[in-house]
Amino acid sequence: MPLIHEPHDSLPYIDADLSPSSRAAISALVAAELSASSSDTTTLHPLIPQQPQSSFSPVIEQELQRLAQGQPRDPSSGIDLSRYEAPSAPSSSSASDWKSALQTAYAASSYLSSRQQNLSLLETFGKNAWLVHNAQLSDELAALERELAATQTRVQEIETQRREAQRAVAGELAVLEEGWRRGVGRAIEVSVAAEGVRRKVLERRRERAT
Repeated sequence: MPLIHEPHDSLPYIDADLSPSSRAAISALVAAELSASSSDTTTLHPLIPQQPQSSFSPVIEQELQRLAQGQPRDPSSGIDLSRYEAPSAPSSSSASDWKSALQTAYAASSYLSSRQQNLSLLETFGKNAWLVHNAQLSDELAALERELAATQTRVQEIETQRREAQRAVAGELAVLEEGWRRGVGRAIEVSVAAEGVRRKVLERRRERAT
């Protein structure tokens, strides 16, 4: 099921479409309003929760800064993998050298033992755990798809109700609009007539004054 769907037309169904010049004028007004206040496009809505503040250790913060700046990693930093390699016997007979080699051998042995145990557990239980996890994800996906389908059905029902309600009163609105136009026209005619009478009165007064 695709995640992006065509939006529903939320405009009234009985109004006449705008002319290209009207659309251009409206777009110009919107663009001017947005350019005058650039914060409208960057400020989050009050209902959107703020992003939680991250708290990392100084080492992680330093690594994040290095990645943000695009700097290469220092080869001497990070985990020393050589301690997990098979150690070689020291060439000298110094006790400190042999003690260091023994500690390295202990670390390598512990690492290899833990790795072998983890691989054994993965071989025994990894397949079933992976299948169970996939099944859980499939169940979640199916639930989301059902919820999405129900929401789309509800949206379509609302759109149908709105369309039918608007078309049911289309005739009444047309009659009211025509009456409004006639009323406005008569009001303009009365204003024009009143202005003509006012001018005639002024002309008569001027004639009498002269």
